[in-house]
Amino acid sequence: MRPYFFFSYARRDHLAGGAFVDQFFTDLRDELARIEPEAGPGELAYRDTERLRIGDDWERQLSRMLGASRAMVALYSPAYFASAYCGKEWTAFDHRTRRHEEQTGESVPALIPVLWEPPPEDLPAEVRRIQYVQHDFGAEYATGGLRHLLRTDPHGTAYRKVVRVIAERVREAASWRVGELRDLDLGQVEGCFPVPEIAPVATRSSLVRLFVAARRAGDPPAPPGALNGERIPVPRTGADGAPVAAAGAGAADGPYHGGWYGAHPRDWAPYHPPRLPSLAVQAQQVITRAGHSTSLDLVGPDLAEALDRARENNEVSVLLVDPWAAGAEPYRQALRDFDRQNHPVTAVLLPDSTDDPPAGPARARLWEGVREVFARTWLHRSGPEPLFRIHIGRERFERELLSTVTVAQNRLLDQVDDDPVAARAQFGLGPDPRPMPGLTIPAWPPVPPVPPVPSGPPVPHPGSAPEAGNAAESGAGNATGNGAAPGNGTSPGTGTGTAPGPRGALREETVPLTSRAPSEGEADR
Repeated sequence: MRPYFFFSYARRDHLAGGAFVDQFFTDLRDELARIEPEAGPGELAYRDTERLRIGDDWERQLSRMLGASRAMVALYSPAYFASAYCGKEWTAFDHRTRRHEEQTGESVPALIPVLWEPPPEDLPAEVRRIQYVQHDFGAEYATGGLRHLLRTDPHGTAYRKVVRVIAERVREAASWRVGELRDLDLGQVEGCFPVPEIAPVATRSSLVRLFVAARRAGDPPAPPGALNGERIPVPRTGADGAPVAAAGAGAADGPYHGGWYGAHPRDWAPYHPPRLPSLAVQAQQVITRAGHSTSLDLVGPDLAEALDRARENNEVSVLLVDPWAAGAEPYRQALRDFDRQNHPVTAVLLPDSTDDPPAGPARARLWEGVREVFARTWLHRSGPEPLFRIHIGRERFERELLSTVTVAQNRLLDQVDDDPVAARAQFGLGPDPRPMPGLTIPAWPPVPPVPPVPSGPPVPHPGSAPEAGNAAESGAGNATGNGAAPGNGTSPGTGTGTAPGPRGALREETVPLTSRAPSEGEADR
């Protein structure tokens, strides 16, 4: 069997965010299966965690599969280049591609880098000769890596594009069928890295505090006038303790109010038909898979104090609120107090089934009651990166939850000025990502355009000496990798591409994204 690709990644990256590594591997394999339907399930990819069994000689198995796989997808990160075994895998597969080129004259790009996190600057020369930044993946990928895209928008357009393009590259490389290396022994391979003196990758995760406001089975019906006049039937549980339809709902497809409830508010299941685990437990699982730890509490009279303590401890919070319970005690007053105060790193999610109740006056009154409770917060529901989100259906819940956690953590991170490195470590992040070589983020506000330079010899200012040098020479550089032309990627003889302006005038210089690997000299910029 010759898998389409061998998945090479650092163990520390998996420990720091295993859910992200797992999701990318699964998404890439599924996309490859979609565009290459003739490939069998076991032929698509090789990953050690999925194939190794108890009693296997793991080094021999890895050697055999790396020597047979048609391509290798490598997750570049500081942890990757600090791993001796990743260095062995990378070097061995690079040797395969070079040997294939020597024997056939074909240069096959079968070693496919994926920028997981910004790598260290002092990469080995062998690594630098292979391009690992693609300009059409966007600035967020180039400066933060694929893990950043997964943290901020795991189902977004930018992430899906990376998955699609990498899958196409794997399929293309597999069609060339690089020669096998049957006698490969990774134990005898001397890797071209790890790079010495790399700062350790932070693996500490942050705590996300969850608070639930929901009804429970056996609660007395709301008095007349509660929830804008709606009278809520008493819910119940089945003999096995699982939540069932609210009392009076009848068949599973009958009317229901707020979902299904159990003996505790954490048993609340808002979607129809109900599924286990409950919403609160599902939220904890999602957050844990994302590399964080969680706690679970009820919304109570001391909610504001609990949120303030969490913020002081650099923790973010999420309120999971049942729309049918928001306007009734014991939650109404606590949620109103929350709305009147400032809690910038707390998210509020209100899950909702589209037919609970069906569109009409009853549904309008329900959400008008929610709006009354969250009078101030409601106004921010449509702003950029809102932390107050309503009408969240089953299919969007996990995505919305992770998105709000990320937004809240970013806001909290912005407020920490004393020790930003320690603050990033608390959220499981490494040092501040540095811009990739060849990428310039325009400054803001934009610099005004430079007025045209009059023809003729320059007129020196009083008291100033003529400037030495030639502007065109400032752009000269050494060509590196992938056939890059001199002049730092600009047209020959144009230098930086900016005309000299009057002395003292502001000038904006933009360096385009390069299509080559960074050189040693550029890594210092």
